[in-house]
Amino acid sequence: LKSQNVCKVTFRLSKADAPGAEQVHLVGEFNGWDPSATPMKRLKSGEFAATLPLEQGRSYQYRYLVDMDTWQNDGDADGYVPSGFSGDENSVVNV
Repeated sequence: LKSQNVCKVTFRLSKADAPGAEQVHLVGEFNGWDPSATPMKRLKSGEFAATLPLEQGRSYQYRYLVDMDTWQNDGDADGYVPSGFSGDENSVVNV
């Protein structure tokens, strides 16, 4: 957005990466890791998407929570960092 130091970022989780999913939530630093704060919209293609305004010049860690049960990383992330939990990694987006 030209009037602010913000960029709209669209996150997508493909149908193949979440087969049979009923719901997916985007969880990360931008929403305080709140599992219910950012539900993603299911598209006609079967993928899930959410668009957020994020401050430019930063990196954000995030993951997808499928059916409030299974954590999924983003295969198209800009990078990955250790999460500190059981050897898992968080996805990273650079804005």
